[in-house]
Amino acid sequence: MQAETETRSPAHSSLHGIAKTINFTGWVTFWVQLTLVVVSGLVLLFASTGRDFAAQPNAGLGIGIFWAICGVVALLFSVYWNFRYTRIGKRLDNPNPTLHPSKAETTRIIQVGIIVGLVGILLSLLGAGATLGVLIAKSISQPPGVAITDPNKIIRALDVFVMVANINGIAAHFIGTVASMWLLEKLHQH
Repeated sequence: MQAETETRSPAHSSLHGIAKTINFTGWVTFWVQLTLVVVSGLVLLFASTGRDFAAQPNAGLGIGIFWAICGVVALLFSVYWNFRYTRIGKRLDNPNPTLHPSKAETTRIIQVGIIVGLVGILLSLLGAGATLGVLIAKSISQPPGVAITDPNKIIRALDVFVMVANINGIAAHFIGTVASMWLLEKLHQH
């Protein structure tokens, strides 16, 4: 009869270490990105619905909202992908070696996470650039010291909310990309 506490071989101990690293990193990134996607989604929802109540909505801000929504969709996929990291870590930690994903499969999954993060950063940067252009155009069109009579030239809080959503998207995708790159490096060291 074998004792319940078996000593692990160095190879299994190393595999256990990378499995725990992938699992832990997946969970941390999952929760951070989930929090940021909820904040970005709520801010975008508020900015989009608030535009409908304005007498003259700002047409230029619509492209910033579009790219922000694209960034949020990519972020939702990234959240799912980080949850998948936790499943990969769990499979690697399984005592049955036939259930372990191969190193090539694990590498490919992490590389997809990096690509999704970079695409998400690009989409959110496009949204932030478009929104920043609108905010700059509004701010320089205001004459100094004079009351503004054209409501389209006023920078509203809803305009700034779109920028907040884009910045949150950039931050969330950056965190996910850095975590995936770190996991890839740890996997190559294994």
